[in-house]
Amino acid sequence: MDEETAMKTLQMPKVQVNFVPAKGGEILKLGHITMRIMEDGSRTDNRIGSAEFIIPPHTEGPPAHWHEMHDETFLVTRGTVRFHLPDNKHVDASAGDYVTVPIRAPHTFSNPFDDEASFFNTYTPAFYINYFKILAEMSKEDGQMSPAKNLAAMAAFATLPAKPMWGKK
Repeated sequence: MDEETAMKTLQMPKVQVNFVPAKGGEILKLGHITMRIMEDGSRTDNRIGSAEFIIPPHTEGPPAHWHEMHDETFLVTRGTVRFHLPDNKHVDASAGDYVTVPIRAPHTFSNPFDDEASFFNTYTPAFYINYFKILAEMSKEDGQMSPAKNLAAMAAFATLPAKPMWGKK
């Protein structure tokens, strides 16, 4: 088959590129934390999900946990985010720093600092985005987050509390 015939037989895929404008995406309130869903997995066959998080100063994140079925990445885009690790260790990641959390790696995050922080977060597979949707729904009534709400929502998404819970420095 010559090149011209080969090119005629190839069909252009009919998959659409997704564009999320700077002010677009679904916004969820998770207590004081704001989440903007940028890819919920519906356009990637659930291979990847992504979101932006805005964390006010002096804000705790979720209870320490680990994921049985998905990996996460965090690209800090503003301020500093503290990633809490086992044995009372932590990493303070600043704008431009990147953190990968593979399956079964215990972790959580917070913003114990005086400035607002934000990060871009990915999930593979994307189903974990639904955890945040459930969590936002659970907190609508009183606008508050709690470890109990987080753990209840996590249980539906192969996410387990890290035991024993470690202190945050």
